[in-house]
Amino acid sequence: MTVQLKKVSRRGVLQGMGAAAGLVLMAPVVSKKVIADAHGAEGLKSSVYLMIDPDGTVNIDIHRVEMGQGSRTGLPQIIADELDADWNRINFLPAHGDKKFGDQNTDGSTSIRMFFTAFQQAGAAARAMLVQAAANEWGVAVSDVDAKNHQLINKVNGRKADFAEFVAAAAELPVPDASSLTFKAKDMRQYIGRPVRNIYMNDIITGSSMFGQDVRRENMLFAVGARPPVVGGKLSGYDKAAAMAVPGVVDVVELPALAFPALFKPLGGVAVLATNTWSAMQGREALNAQFDGGENADYDTTEYEKTLWQSIDGKDVNHLNRGDVDAALASADKVYEADYFVPHQHHAPMEPPAATAEWEGDDLKMWVCCQDPQAVQNTVAPYVGKQPEDVYVEATLLGGAFGRKSKPDFAVEAALLARHAGRPVKMVWTREDDMHHGYYHTIAAQRVRVGVTGGKVNAWKHKASYPSIAQTFNPAANGPSGFELDLGLKDIPFEIENLQVNAGEAKAHVRIGWLRSVTNIQQAWALGSMVDEIAVGEGRRTDELLMELIGSDRDINPADDGAQYGNYNAPLETHPITTSRLKATLQKVVEMSGYGKDMPKGRGIGISVHRSFVTYVASAVEVEVTDDGELRVPRAWMAVDCGLAVNPDRVKAQMEGAVVFAMSIAKHGAITAENGEIQQSNYDTYPVCRIDEAPHVEVAIMDVDAPPGGVGEPGVPPVTAALTNAIFAATGKRIRRLPIGEQLYT
Repeated sequence: MTVQLKKVSRRGVLQGMGAAAGLVLMAPVVSKKVIADAHGAEGLKSSVYLMIDPDGTVNIDIHRVEMGQGSRTGLPQIIADELDADWNRINFLPAHGDKKFGDQNTDGSTSIRMFFTAFQQAGAAARAMLVQAAANEWGVAVSDVDAKNHQLINKVNGRKADFAEFVAAAAELPVPDASSLTFKAKDMRQYIGRPVRNIYMNDIITGSSMFGQDVRRENMLFAVGARPPVVGGKLSGYDKAAAMAVPGVVDVVELPALAFPALFKPLGGVAVLATNTWSAMQGREALNAQFDGGENADYDTTEYEKTLWQSIDGKDVNHLNRGDVDAALASADKVYEADYFVPHQHHAPMEPPAATAEWEGDDLKMWVCCQDPQAVQNTVAPYVGKQPEDVYVEATLLGGAFGRKSKPDFAVEAALLARHAGRPVKMVWTREDDMHHGYYHTIAAQRVRVGVTGGKVNAWKHKASYPSIAQTFNPAANGPSGFELDLGLKDIPFEIENLQVNAGEAKAHVRIGWLRSVTNIQQAWALGSMVDEIAVGEGRRTDELLMELIGSDRDINPADDGAQYGNYNAPLETHPITTSRLKATLQKVVEMSGYGKDMPKGRGIGISVHRSFVTYVASAVEVEVTDDGELRVPRAWMAVDCGLAVNPDRVKAQMEGAVVFAMSIAKHGAITAENGEIQQSNYDTYPVCRIDEAPHVEVAIMDVDAPPGGVGEPGVPPVTAALTNAIFAATGKRIRRLPIGEQLYT
């Protein structure tokens, strides 16, 4: 097994793949047909996932990026299984940015669920071609040839041959049509569904892995930027001479000012280039850069929250309606009402953004810790007068991302500065830069009103108001968009007679971007919290009320209630909203945690369940709250139904990480603004959970015969509600505002 991380030029790639004896499988992205005909080198003109060298080495081009979620291990597992390859003879090739590879945006928990079929077909087609070539040579029927662990086996006489013996002959055969392929039965798989070690593990353990901040080029300069502290602000002055007097500083360069819409554009300001990072940072200090505030200079999150609640009280836009909610609430025996508030939150990855750019004549090459190399190409190209396909981009490993590194504003800065300097430049963002100039999760207000009649919930009215991600792309956007309400509200799985989802107006004053699980964060928290509030008020167990609310076994279509629903870009026919799967995960986590058992004073267990990214996750969290208000979380349990789990080890790791991530934003995470400027700077003012706060997490993966669902994000949404419900069970204190912070003391 080989992982290649060295720089590869486009010319070198073409030369290396030009061996006429190589067997190449393509996957055109424009057509839904995954496999096209290929004849030796002829196929190199199409999109490539798999190539087998004459010596039998299997080369897998992995077009998605790696940030710990395991995509670059899971995708090859699929090919290896269908090909019947020896894992130790696979060469893993992280692909550069190129639209021929299909969607490379490693976001939205899509890598496995979107490309399982493509990689499965690529492996199966290669196996079929090798088997056919062997059958031709041996004069036997195709059914008399088997493939196993990089060998072809003649079942008539027992003869065995390495793949290498038939690569050249197989390359001359047409690639079979996808409809003719056969795939392995579940009990015959040796990689899919089994834990396989991350292909980067040795490099990570030994410190030899290449992250964005690790890139070095000959004669390279380091750059840091002084950017407007308010989004839309403009540079008004700086002391270039003072910066140039700092030893190591080479130049001071102004960056292009931001023009709305913000998109993935740089924020503007001025950059300092130096021979080392320290000199660049000292030069930035000496600059004393000054800025005009711009249109967002009055943004104050404390005051802005008031406008959100005014929006909740004001006019709204209806997105889903079943029955007559207002009438049902008016006639209800009892009405429960609660307001829930979530502040801006930030990704805060361990590795801040970094991008390295190098010009060779008119050729631009970049190494970026990005989630989507094509987004880098598309964003950088207009700034340097090139076509996207002419910007060569390699995605390094990512030291965390959570959505931030899908927005390559920092890559534009690197490309412009390298062209100006005439030598390679690495743009380095410090942690403070990342905190001050991010794309933040939206600040959100929600009001939920629920009617109970005859002991049954028969009305649920949910209204949300928050700035939309859409405003980053369209300044006219005003309030939650339909796709954001898709994430937990328009797909509420409750079988109740009257249900309504509305949205209020809200404008953004910072750049809003997707954060791990996106608006599921606030919406799943409100849903899970409200169910617990009703259960307590009605004297019932929360799991029993949840089961009753979810109701009968059925598939749900939000269109039946007038909603336009995106289903995480997956067809409902393939990934339906199936209540039996949701209930099964809930039952499992109740069994795992012992939810409902008597607990000592100051201890409690809370639960919640949620479907997101076409995956079902139930969470139980145990808390202990001491007499002085200290919150401890000793244990958590996660039951996940993600359909086919390609790599169970990675699924478990993602669920464990989701617990810590959700706890971080629930316990600590709050981004605030005064006079348009973000107040948090580092982990001292924006804490994340430390190792001594991390609970023991037990994960159960449900054995379900269904297509793969998402994994990286769906673990997050139910955890916060389980946590705050547990706090109520332990203390009787209801948390309706995040972060939890000091609330336990009051």
